Amino acid sequence: MNKNWFRFVVVLMSIALLGIVVVQGYLINVSFKNKEEQFKYQVKQVIDNVAREVEEQEVYTFLSRFSKIKDSIGKEPERSELMKFFYVEKNELTNQTIIYSNSIIPEDYSVSSSFFDKNNDSTRIKNYVAKRVTEVYNETTLNDQKMSSVVYPSERIEKAGVVEILDKATFELNFKDIAATRQVSQRVSVEQLQVLFANELKALGINTPFEFGIYNNGLATKVKSEHFKYDKKNTYDTPLFTDNDGISRYQLLLSFPKKKVFLASDFVGIAFLAFLFTSIIIVAYYSALKQLNTQRHISEIKTDFINNMTHEFKTPIATINLALDAIRNPKVIDDKEKVQRYLQMIKDENKRMHAQVENVLRISKLERKELDITKECHDVHDMLEEAIEHVSLIVEDRQGEMKTDFKALKSKALLNDIHFTNVLVNVLENAVKYTPEKPVINISTENVKNFIVIKIKDNGIGIGKVAQKKIFDKFYREHTGDIHNVKGHGLGLAYVKRIMDDHHGEVVVESEKGKGSTFIIKLPLIV
Repeated sequence: MNKNWFRFVVVLMSIALLGIVVVQGYLINVSFKNKEEQFKYQVKQVIDNVAREVEEQEVYTFLSRFSKIKDSIGKEPERSELMKFFYVEKNELTNQTIIYSNSIIPEDYSVSSSFFDKNNDSTRIKNYVAKRVTEVYNETTLNDQKMSSVVYPSERIEKAGVVEILDKATFELNFKDIAATRQVSQRVSVEQLQVLFANELKALGINTPFEFGIYNNGLATKVKSEHFKYDKKNTYDTPLFTDNDGISRYQLLLSFPKKKVFLASDFVGIAFLAFLFTSIIIVAYYSALKQLNTQRHISEIKTDFINNMTHEFKTPIATINLALDAIRNPKVIDDKEKVQRYLQMIKDENKRMHAQVENVLRISKLERKELDITKECHDVHDMLEEAIEHVSLIVEDRQGEMKTDFKALKSKALLNDIHFTNVLVNVLENAVKYTPEKPVINISTENVKNFIVIKIKDNGIGIGKVAQKKIFDKFYREHTGDIHNVKGHGLGLAYVKRIMDDHHGEVVVESEKGKGSTFIIKLPLIV
């Protein structure tokens, strides 16, 4: 996969993912603000209703007390006619004349000052009474009595009642001036506000803790809930106890300490689903990127593998061709010693190519679990000696040395002798292969609990931190400038890892660039 195309896909997917997250965040934020505006409107309704109810309850309480006191006053109130209205109608069929009159009569009451907690001797309160009279005069009655100075109706209906509107309006007008002299704690109680607010909020479905209080010209009064604290963002207010001039020195405040939690509670489900789906998208995005990166990496590895395998086969094929051409030479074909030498070269190179093919097939079989690996009890030290013997000639040819330090007292393990020996040989050959100078290889063993630990340390070129995580992957080879400067195809350590997994062991590497590597093999012992 082209690197530029890969980067373009990554950028495009990242922008799309970021766009989804931003849009979801924006929608949730807009919904939250709309919910907050709706909450503000509802709370304003609640606080206005409570303020009105408090004022009405105060007026009603005093009006009820006044009515009882008025009824208990012994002397007649002072009366004067405020207005009188007449209506006259003559019925031609019945020869009746109907006269309807309506009078509004104010009654002045003098109420003791103790009723309103004032210092004056008394307070005058007007009560308005409506008197309604209906008189029916027959024509004969009028003719019989026309000579008389007094005319009496043939029928008279008289009704009277309190004019509530005038009565209440007059009372409130007087009451507001009087009530303004009282302290706010005498006019409303904490318990009263608690009940009113609770009922109003419940009716609107606002189920969240609330606090309230009354301020007098910006200063707190004693009328407040236990934990009330003014918070500009979460507190709402409205005027309370407006006087006859429309002015109020009191403010009723309502606060919601957990407003954000309440508002957010409606979005918990939506936010959870948004988070869930976004997480799924992110996981899918990450998986897609990982897959793309893996495919790109595999593509690069395959290219390297083909190049390396071509290089690995190119040399032995060339050698075989040269040997065959030499044998064809009439001067050489008669020389049995040279013929034998060239035939041996052909055999060795053919064996070398066969080994490469076997490695590839062996890894393939391991992956398909078709490789038959039977295990028996073997001494690990014996296998180490055999593996050392296998590479000793190569080390001597490079004028290097191998040092052993077998400290493990227990060395019996359940192993497949062929495959485990191959594991050791692979690691030892890598130690020689990746050491440009004279190779110095230290091989040691020790017991750690019920395991035997083998350490193979070299003085080679070392392995980078990134490469250490990948060297056991199939076909992987660390790039060192010229990828063919060291022969190999990236199958050896992959084979080592597979065999160790099959033996329930593990293999790790500790290395630093330019300071050599240490391969650590850990195997369970037979207890």
